[in-house]
Amino acid sequence: MNTANPSTGHHDRCRIVVDTCADLTPEIAATLDVDILGFPYILDGVEHTDDIWTSTTPKAFYDQLRAGAKASTSAVSLGRYLEFFIQCAEEGTPTIYLCFTSALSSSYDSACRAAEEVRRAHPDFEIYVVDNALPCACGALLAIEAVRQRATGLTARELAAWADEAKTYIHGYFTLDNLDALAAGGRIPPAAAQLSSKLDIKPALSFDLSGSLSLTGVCRGRKKALKGLVKSFKENYVADPSMPIGIVSADAEKDADWLEAAIRREEGCADVTVLRGSVGPTIGAHVGPGMVAIMFWGRDRAESISLSDRIAKRVRAAR
Repeated sequence: MNTANPSTGHHDRCRIVVDTCADLTPEIAATLDVDILGFPYILDGVEHTDDIWTSTTPKAFYDQLRAGAKASTSAVSLGRYLEFFIQCAEEGTPTIYLCFTSALSSSYDSACRAAEEVRRAHPDFEIYVVDNALPCACGALLAIEAVRQRATGLTARELAAWADEAKTYIHGYFTLDNLDALAAGGRIPPAAAQLSSKLDIKPALSFDLSGSLSLTGVCRGRKKALKGLVKSFKENYVADPSMPIGIVSADAEKDADWLEAAIRREEGCADVTVLRGSVGPTIGAHVGPGMVAIMFWGRDRAESISLSDRIAKRVRAAR
């Protein structure tokens, strides 16, 4: 897949761009006419571009991690964004980039700076950078719905405003096999990771409104952790058969199969579209093999925040 060159001519009124952190498969992206920008990752000191399993397989990548290979990521450079946005500007279609959460990567800042430079050079070109505040494949759900809104006639400006509002209705819950990768990436203290493997403790994780990871609980054993994902789904899902549900794993297909079967037994979910996928190398470097996640549209997460946080949010919006 060539993610470098914006495709031309097919966009209806506006171009939608995501990055590989959204874990949108190249096939779905091509069908929906969405451009994907590749994030860099480093495996045992060698830099690669995440092309969503075009040049390697989930099994090969995660087996390397299981064997002790070191994986890390770096932000997309200002230069890379400039190159891509300039191509978009020269093609001329209004562009909206749904960027990976700024809470976990400095890429969003670079994208905003690049967009500013391109606007100065091309004052007539419309470009919007939206912080999706969503880790992992939650970004794919936002992009898929954005495509549907584009088809109803929303302009690029309206679509950017829509995405900013819509993102708090997307939920994601996931569990990891262990905390080693998060500890290696400096996301949690190494002692916590060691203790959790000794006690067979599996973390239950989600994310807050800024897109930062949050620990929602711990479970003894994998089965309980997977049942916990179903419980989180039941508590927050708002049934809408037109909205797909996403289930992804980091080379843990059997557990993802179990989760899908469990979800399909829930009321109104027998025939819902379930998008299955593999967690790409960019996210995989931080979570390690064995992650299983479920993503879906549900109640507005912004409504459940504390009064004090709501005031802070208003203050920030007024700045």
